[in-house]
Amino acid sequence: MKTENYDVIVIGGGAIGLATAYHLGKREAKTLVLEQFTFVNQLGSSAGVSRQFRIPYPDEYMVQMALDSIPYWDELQKQTDTQLLDKVGTLWFGDPNVHSTEGNIAEAEEALKALNVPYTTLTSKEIEEKYHFRDLPETYTGLFQPDGASINFKATIETLLDLCKKSESVDLEENSPVLKINQIGELFEIVTPNGSYITKKLAIIPGPYINSVINLLHFKIEATYWNMASAYFKKTDPTIQYPTWFVFQNKVGNNGNQFYGFPSVDWDHPEYIRVAPDFVITPLDEPSERTLIPNKLELDYTAEWVEEHMTGLEIEPEYTSTCLISLSTIENKELLIDFAPSYVPNHKNIVVYATGWAAKFTPFLGKIMTDLVLDGHTDFDITPFQLGRNYFKRF
Repeated sequence: MKTENYDVIVIGGGAIGLATAYHLGKREAKTLVLEQFTFVNQLGSSAGVSRQFRIPYPDEYMVQMALDSIPYWDELQKQTDTQLLDKVGTLWFGDPNVHSTEGNIAEAEEALKALNVPYTTLTSKEIEEKYHFRDLPETYTGLFQPDGASINFKATIETLLDLCKKSESVDLEENSPVLKINQIGELFEIVTPNGSYITKKLAIIPGPYINSVINLLHFKIEATYWNMASAYFKKTDPTIQYPTWFVFQNKVGNNGNQFYGFPSVDWDHPEYIRVAPDFVITPLDEPSERTLIPNKLELDYTAEWVEEHMTGLEIEPEYTSTCLISLSTIENKELLIDFAPSYVPNHKNIVVYATGWAAKFTPFLGKIMTDLVLDGHTDFDITPFQLGRNYFKRF
């Protein structure tokens, strides 16, 4: 069993874990990334190929976070010749009174106005004429924000992994689940099947597997887990293109209600349009229940919506995928960014990120986590994301 010393150990080698390691490497902190599976795997929240970058949110602080992330995407793009963001715009439309996991159209408009973010309002008819949807209720409204993009997420992760490999101060270990965390004075000993490692500081970022790590420190986060499905529909009209989009609807009968989609892109089944349900019929109790097979009813509802409201597509999906997502059960807490609770020894040297949809913030979150773990603070206001002692569960 080998033992090495580090300034920081990052637990979790998904997108945000690698982004954190990249920024730690830029600051020449001796860093180790421990990934329980292989890098660029399909078993957690970094699964899949594409994600949406968007600025609309119902809260100003989330809009600001999206804006603040743009320079970090620009910086990362300079490190690769592969296009990471396909800027096609963000379309939100549907019932303006509906509130969902993504927010609310009217509240998003207010947040965009407050921060002087450009967007265009749309009627139901304009949405159909400009963006290839059809048979929408006349009461539907929409907004289009031109800075939205489809993220080449696999290439983003591969770029970050390559940059970490090139860094002289970053080591990478895959197939290395954390078995034990021992306190040695002000230091931590991290025990894995491949060796034990000593570190001054911990950045814990294992996505939906968060509790398997922080349980070793005798606390946990209350979360629910979704086996998110998506499907690819072949274009019958090769010239048709969609922006990234999300539809807000009330549930009718037993049908699923909210869906989102992507444009066709060169890196992911280029002759197809990806559409996904933003609901889960049967949530998972534990990440171990995750499956690569989508729920059939979720796909059926998605195909039904495509047939009724989209143009230029076949109505049966030819490819499907899933992604494991963890969501906080705490009201108004999507992303959780905080130090470990005060009853954990040496808690100020343990930074935790967990839950929520955060691919759009990947390079910026890496900077935030790096500043927190090295400096104990960050210039970005993380107050809305902090848990505080009352939200952690001690055992």
